[in-house]
Amino acid sequence: MTFPLLTFLGLIPLVGAGVLCLPVKQIARGVGMVFALVTAVVGIAVAVVYAGGGAADLAEKSAWIPQFGAWWAIGVDGMALVMVLLTVLLVPVVLLAEWKVPGRDRWTPQVFFALVLALESLSLFVFMAQDVLLFYLFFEATLIPMYFLIGGFGGPRRAYAAVKFLLFSLGGGLIMLASVIGLYAVSVQLTGAPTYLLSELSQLQIDPMLGRWLMVGFLVAFIVKAPMVPVHTWLPTAAEESTPGTSVLLVGILDKIGTFGMIKFCLWLFPEASTWVAPAMVVLALISILYGAIAAIGSTNLLRLVAYTSISHFGFMVLGIYTFTSAGISGSIFYMVNHGFSTAALFLVIGFLISRRGSALVADYGGVQKVAPVLSGVFLMAGLSGLALPGMSSFVSEFMVLAGTWSRQPGVAAVATLGTVLAAVYILRMYQRTMTGPVTDEVARTFTTDATAREKWVAAPVLAVILLLGFAPNLALGVIEPVAQSTMSHVGVSDPVAPLGEEAK
Repeated sequence: MTFPLLTFLGLIPLVGAGVLCLPVKQIARGVGMVFALVTAVVGIAVAVVYAGGGAADLAEKSAWIPQFGAWWAIGVDGMALVMVLLTVLLVPVVLLAEWKVPGRDRWTPQVFFALVLALESLSLFVFMAQDVLLFYLFFEATLIPMYFLIGGFGGPRRAYAAVKFLLFSLGGGLIMLASVIGLYAVSVQLTGAPTYLLSELSQLQIDPMLGRWLMVGFLVAFIVKAPMVPVHTWLPTAAEESTPGTSVLLVGILDKIGTFGMIKFCLWLFPEASTWVAPAMVVLALISILYGAIAAIGSTNLLRLVAYTSISHFGFMVLGIYTFTSAGISGSIFYMVNHGFSTAALFLVIGFLISRRGSALVADYGGVQKVAPVLSGVFLMAGLSGLALPGMSSFVSEFMVLAGTWSRQPGVAAVATLGTVLAAVYILRMYQRTMTGPVTDEVARTFTTDATAREKWVAAPVLAVILLLGFAPNLALGVIEPVAQSTMSHVGVSDPVAPLGEEAK
């Protein structure tokens, strides 16, 4: 295409953030929503163009910093496309959910909407970047609006949570910077000229030992971002102190950069090193699956509980990547999308509960389904999606990850399956303790209304996508599976072949 559609897509919310810096206080919410909806429409247009002509019709490339070999190179494959769609669809939902976000001092709703749009723009460019240096700059830039969203609009310990988030993320980013610089030196050594183009770097024959060191730099940053045990502790704190909408953006979109980067950069730039580190990553994935699930069962705070479930779910995503099967990698990419919507549903409905009861503690609820049956129903559907109930989109992705893992490492798959059992425990236990039983006096006093029209408009599209992708997963898998197959081919691995006797059966 001659028109730079992808650049246009990424700049729309950034322009919106700039407009919200003007004195438009009375119409700030409306302005923010208009820019978010326009971005969503353009994002859908990108998907239509991709379906018609593929990635080549959307790719953009122009010289940026020739001395560094850096290019303004952006494009989408199937994985990037679904992440772009996830982003542009969730942001308007978040803005509608946080329509009445409380402000304090200079942290007004206008500032909140501006920061959300800025974060959306930077996230879109992260997913579309085809140049390593460009990716790194946007990767780090996303920390700025998220830091202010947590620190400006969060709970009583918001400053602590924001700084903890920033320190963990910056630490991982600085380690990745060393590898980014290393790639510059390697490209000069092997080609005689620097390059940061992903398409060119992925074809270099990097010394295996050097490749392992460089890969570790990227991988550490992505493990922190994902997040995985043992560098996960910032997430429960950030989720507990953030507004529900901020938590959706953090866990549903921003943290996906971790697993996205493992596939796009670790596997494509360092295939040999990725197979070398795979056993350790499988172990870390299993630890995250089980630890996150057990911690969720023991959580007394609803927001922390959902954060711990996400640590468990990210373990499944990483497991699907590093068992190196086409089903596993496809399932992992699909899991990123499904987790984004299911976690959004959970965080947002918990936000509706907190707006009434004024507390996120499980012990402060009871019998809500009797006084707010619609809210209770939305909460149940969101929870069932979180535990991967058949018919929900998360079931398909979790099944694919486990099936792919089983075909190569049955013992690992058996252990990982415990995570699905524990998921049923923490979701159903959470629902039972908050929604069922006798109505407590405080719940009866504070839950004077069921779901409002605005809250229904927030929940309906998210739940609709969860059900749509549950019954028609090929809408996403059709563009995801080619990415998984090309990744497998590039890494040099193939799916396990069943024994002859099993094939005959």
